Amino acid sequence: MKTRAMTSTSNASKQTAPATPKREAILSAALEAFATRGVNGVAVPEIAERASVGTGTIYRYFENKEALVNALYCEEKRALRRRLTEHLDPEGEPRALFDEFWNRLVRFARERPAAFRFLELQDHLAYLDPESLALEHRVLSPIRAACEALQQRDVFRSDVRAEVLMTLIWGAFVQLFKTERAGYLSLAEADINSARDACWHMCTSTR
Repeated sequence: MKTRAMTSTSNASKQTAPATPKREAILSAALEAFATRGVNGVAVPEIAERASVGTGTIYRYFENKEALVNALYCEEKRALRRRLTEHLDPEGEPRALFDEFWNRLVRFARERPAAFRFLELQDHLAYLDPESLALEHRVLSPIRAACEALQQRDVFRSDVRAEVLMTLIWGAFVQLFKTERAGYLSLAEADINSARDACWHMCTSTR
């Protein structure tokens, strides 16, 4: 895989290129492969075989494997952002807002398990380009702002930085589903709701 410094500016346009059946097939095949075996464990010819295209076809859409990874990351991260933020009122009743956010995460993890594994269960920093990193910050920014607003309203505890609270909630959620996927537990709805309630109390309790 080429290093981040070797990624050309053309990659940015490829990340938002018009959808075509072959491009979508490549992205879908890459998502399943990366989610299952990690980015470093998958070669381009394997993705081509899964997508039923020639290896050369992939390079007509993506300059290299890194460009493919970043295009996929941006596409799925935008999809997650839409799921989490569309029609969500940040000024709503705090507990209802928290529950809805958590429930949206659950639906994404259940309905798009490969996307969830690819986005949240892997360490992407080694190959994400500046555009992907900027998108990550744009996704996190309104969530941080919502946490800070709840702190200002004396709903969330103020003795812990908003970024730390976010990390604790996100980490708990990701680890919960990672543990289920590893076969250590099977999550019933009551378990997921109990985890949600525990995270809420962690954020609101100062004891």
